[in-house]
Amino acid sequence: MRKARYENGFTLVELIVALIVTSIVTTAVVTLAYALDTVNDVTNETSKQQAQIRFATVRISDLIRHCKLVCGTPAGKLAVWRADDGDGKININELVYIERGTGNNYLRLCEFPSFDTSVVTLSDIETLSTSGYDVKYVPLIPQCSSVEFYLDDPDSPPNSRLVSISFDVVENGIARQCQISATLRGWAGNLLDAGGNIVSDDD
Repeated sequence: MRKARYENGFTLVELIVALIVTSIVTTAVVTLAYALDTVNDVTNETSKQQAQIRFATVRISDLIRHCKLVCGTPAGKLAVWRADDGDGKININELVYIERGTGNNYLRLCEFPSFDTSVVTLSDIETLSTSGYDVKYVPLIPQCSSVEFYLDDPDSPPNSRLVSISFDVVENGIARQCQISATLRGWAGNLLDAGGNIVSDDD
C-alpha cells in the first residue's frame, strides 16, 4: 500500500524542484520577449528616422539642383527660386522656403499658393513674410537640432551655386551629424546685373 501511494504522485521535494525549473524557464522566455520587443521598437524608430533623412535628402537635393537662384536667407530661412515661367522674374508662386525653425530644430519646405503670380524682387524676399499667404508646409525632418545653412557665397546668395545643410539627429541615444549638399545646375546668373539684382530680361 505504501509503495503504490508513492508511485502515484510527486513528493514535496520533486514538486518544489519542478516549480523552480518552470519559474526559471518562464522568466527566461519573458525576458527574451521583452528584449525582442525593445529591439523591435528601437529598430522601427531608427528605420523611420533614416527614411525621413533619405526623403529630405532627395527633396532638398532635387530642389536645389533644378532651381534658378538661391535668393537669400530671410528670417533664418533659405529662399529658393525654384523655376521660371519664362518672364525672367521671380513670381511668388515660384518661391520655396527651406525652414529650420526658430530653435533650428526641424526642416520643412514652405510653398506659396500656385495661383499667386505677384512679382517680387530680391530685396523684397529679405523682408517677405509667409503670414499673409495660404502657404503649404511639407515636413521633412520634424525632429533634429543644430540646423545650419551654408552657401559658397554667403555674402551674396544670388551668386551662390553650392548649398549645404547640416543638422544633428539622435539615433539610439547618440547624436549623429548629417549633411545635405547640392549644386545648382540651371543657375540663372544671366538674369543678374553687376549689383546682383535681377534685370527685367535676359538680353
